[in-house]
Amino acid sequence: MLRMFTMVVLLLLSNGLMAQQATHFITDDVDIYMHSGPGTQYRILGTIEAGQSVTLLNESQNDYSKIRDHKNREGWVISELVKKGTGLRNRLPIVEAELAKAKQTLAQLDQSSESVTQQLTAANQQILSLESELASASQQRDHAIKELNAIQDNAQSRMWQQGALIAGLGALIGIFLVYLPRPQRKKNSRWM
Repeated sequence: MLRMFTMVVLLLLSNGLMAQQATHFITDDVDIYMHSGPGTQYRILGTIEAGQSVTLLNESQNDYSKIRDHKNREGWVISELVKKGTGLRNRLPIVEAELAKAKQTLAQLDQSSESVTQQLTAANQQILSLESELASASQQRDHAIKELNAIQDNAQSRMWQQGALIAGLGALIGIFLVYLPRPQRKKNSRWM
């Protein structure tokens, strides 16, 4: 019995909690009553839709302001209901158009961003290719400089060798000439 009672109470409470959590909205179609004088005790001249444009006349009494509506009717409405800016109903199409334009601009920026990203990737690949070519050219230059230095060193050592050979041959010829028998000169004291 106690179990049945507990289950019935839980079922009733859960339905109440679910009903409280449901979301509801108030409609935007609200009308304001326009009176013939500054108060609710005056006759109602008509209704004005929320967001409708009106001309505010320079008269106000008892929290009411005198206005002229789009049908050129003059009457009184509560002052706090008259705002300077346009109503939400009039602003919604403008905001939706701006949103569509912003989405289009964003899509264009996304496309240009992808294009720029592709160009950047291609440029980075080209930079890597050029860097590898530069490294290869630097290695070839260094190798050529080493070969040139080796050739210059060989040329200098060959010149020194040739100079030493010439000097050595000259010295040998000089020594050889010194030890060659000289022809004897004729002496004047002899008769012949």
